[in-house]
Amino acid sequence: MSILFNEKVAKEAEAAERACAEQFARIDAAALENSRRVLDAFSECRVSDSHFAGTTGYGYDDAGREVTDRLFAILFGTEAALVRHTFVNGTHAIATALFALLRRGDVLLSVTGAPYDTLRQAVTGDHPGSLKSAGVEYREVGLLPDGSPDYDAIKAELSGASAVFIQRSKGYTARKSLSIADIKELCEFVKRLSPEVTVIVDNCYGEFCETSEPTAVGADVAAGSLIKNPGGGIARGGGYIVGSAKQIELCADRLTAPGIGLECGATFGFNREILQGLFVAPHVVAQAVKTAVFAAALAERLGCETFPASDVPRTDIVQELRFGSAERLLAFCAGIQAASPVDSFVTPVGWAMPGYDCDVVMAAGAFTQGASIELSCDGPLRPPYTAYLQGGVTYESGKLGVISAFSRMEG
Repeated sequence: MSILFNEKVAKEAEAAERACAEQFARIDAAALENSRRVLDAFSECRVSDSHFAGTTGYGYDDAGREVTDRLFAILFGTEAALVRHTFVNGTHAIATALFALLRRGDVLLSVTGAPYDTLRQAVTGDHPGSLKSAGVEYREVGLLPDGSPDYDAIKAELSGASAVFIQRSKGYTARKSLSIADIKELCEFVKRLSPEVTVIVDNCYGEFCETSEPTAVGADVAAGSLIKNPGGGIARGGGYIVGSAKQIELCADRLTAPGIGLECGATFGFNREILQGLFVAPHVVAQAVKTAVFAAALAERLGCETFPASDVPRTDIVQELRFGSAERLLAFCAGIQAASPVDSFVTPVGWAMPGYDCDVVMAAGAFTQGASIELSCDGPLRPPYTAYLQGGVTYESGKLGVISAFSRMEG
């Protein structure tokens, strides 16, 4: 396969890009502020070449590991952080936090509807080892039709809850992603009614899209993946959890073992790429957001249903594109794959991906397997046949990928 440029699509792409000027200026301003925050944090932590050295065995006194934890804590406005390359994905990091902070008889209340598919298995699945099997009760409040929190329903369900769960990004659902302002209002509402409840945020896809994070506006804990936004396309794996010192110690005990916590964990030379990835993350995230906005603008001009619209300020890197048929969804994903730097010759097809209730098509020619910050597109093969586009470590390659995808779909 090769990059296909349909003449009509290429012409519409020029007009779509011109229409994105105001959005792009807003994205660049956020990237500049986030870059300033990152530089200030690196300076405050006195990051040096010595922090790039890896450790082996137990990993005692790993200065790079410790400074990475401190950097994340500063940037997320928390007392402490747990950043490890041994988290296998964002689900692992989020589940670690949930299992660490909830006990038998506790109640977890999700206020943004059902968690995304893979995390749902860890929470309500019948697998031995799920929260359900551990005796944690789960309650759920969906969002209102306009995508805003249902405060009346939350108030009715909040009594007795030990923790409130917020999923910032839409995941595979037809709803809006929550902005930092939305999360702030939601946290204030919950804390006003139940001050002792722990608010936990799935922050995947949202880091550095705005100029502050959920834990800076009232959330107690946030977690996510390093092969998404905060890894900057450089970290090859891992995840993070941020929160209070006590909460992070509990999470570290869950990841390792009680009594070991944060004190062990060899880094084997991964510190450098995690630190470098964090440094470039604000810029890389801006490239991904620009790619999403451009994709929305082009989709609108080609008559496709898109959400959010191209002129809506962004809080995550995910762009939803609805095609109405499996054939169009598969063609779009094939175009993304053809414009990828890795495995461009492969044709993506639907497959039974673990954790999902239907076949899923995934297009991703990435240097890091499954890295959502690199240009990728996937979607469940079920009506309304929606593609979820994310990533683009450079806007230029993201733009080319989007043009290729629409060209292949248009024929």
